[in-house]
Amino acid sequence: MSQKPSILLTGGSGLLAVNWFFSKRSKYRVFLGLNERKINPDGGYVLSLDFSSEESILTQLQELQPSVVIHTAGLTSVEKCENNPDLAFHINVELSSLVANATKHLGIPLVHISTDHLFEGNASMLSEEEPTQAINVYGQTKALAEKAVGQINPDALLIRTNFYGWGTSYRKSFSDQIIQSLRSHQTLHLFDDVHYTPILAENLIQTVHDLLDKKAKGIFHVVSDDRISKYEFGVLIAEEFGLDKSLIHKSTLQSQTNLVKRPVDMSLSNRKVRELLGRNLGTVKQHIALLHQQELEGKTQEIQLL
Repeated sequence: MSQKPSILLTGGSGLLAVNWFFSKRSKYRVFLGLNERKINPDGGYVLSLDFSSEESILTQLQELQPSVVIHTAGLTSVEKCENNPDLAFHINVELSSLVANATKHLGIPLVHISTDHLFEGNASMLSEEEPTQAINVYGQTKALAEKAVGQINPDALLIRTNFYGWGTSYRKSFSDQIIQSLRSHQTLHLFDDVHYTPILAENLIQTVHDLLDKKAKGIFHVVSDDRISKYEFGVLIAEEFGLDKSLIHKSTLQSQTNLVKRPVDMSLSNRKVRELLGRNLGTVKQHIALLHQQELEGKTQEIQLL
């Protein structure tokens, strides 16, 4: 019996990497590349990744020989990036460049996870051809990372997305926060002036693997089929999970003067992906129903206990 193909996930304790592990551990040997936080999920392979130099990454990749590297590591806090621009550049741009160099040198397929925070926020459902124009340090460093990775490793798959799913004990997703607050009968204030195209982690992960099967390269928007506000997202969660949506109140990003500037419209068009794969990626409502089904089938407990 041949050995399973392997995946190396950088940022191995992060929300996306953990969901990737649980989604694909039956078909792949999944290596979780860890940094500061140490986890040890059942059936996973964990290792400390040494990002101190390109040589150290090359050595580790040569030893592992993964079938694909999924680069999820990054500094994603908008506030932390704004307050620490040098650190944001180091983590989001320089480390991504090291991974791109190493995978290019060894001929290992690379998936680079990017973001939807790349534009001014004054237009909807943007395509992959739209020039980036980020308005904060987080978006600017992620845009620079895309450019660097694409130049260093032209065969890399660059995924722009905004995802949610079941989180761990130490990292809750946006959907977790809504569900837990409503189940505790707490009032929520969600922005009705911020629009985006969020996708369930499970759907994101499967779509990326479908793109890998197609030998796709370059930038792809892997997001839901429809645009929605943060407030509308919360209402859909409440309706699907049978929770009290009257606890959700509208608020606006524009009124939040203490936050780092953010785009009010982050919605992306997934037309390019749909045309390549010949299928829709699904609506937000459909994905939230799948999120609920995961809980009903008991698939959430392992991840929540990490």
